[in-house]
Amino acid sequence: MDAEYDFSQGKRGAIDPIPAGKTRITIRLDDEVLDWFRAQVHAAGGGNYQSLINEALCQHIQQQHEPLETTLRRVLREELERVGK
Repeated sequence: MDAEYDFSQGKRGAIDPIPAGKTRITIRLDDEVLDWFRAQVHAAGGGNYQSLINEALCQHIQQQHEPLETTLRRVLREELERVGK
């Protein structure tokens, strides 16, 4: 095997580096939560359920910092769109 492969420049660790602004963590979530996000990705034809969870958390944070007027306007737009007006 030594004759076939040269590992002298090999490095330990992840093959794909973690992008800047991202942190690897371990988190425990309910099975139902994971099942729901995985089903959403499957229904969309593919993707990454972890990215979907991240997006959901980012939206939640944004809405928590959203002024009341902005929240009301958003909800009204969504409801008007839903009823077709």
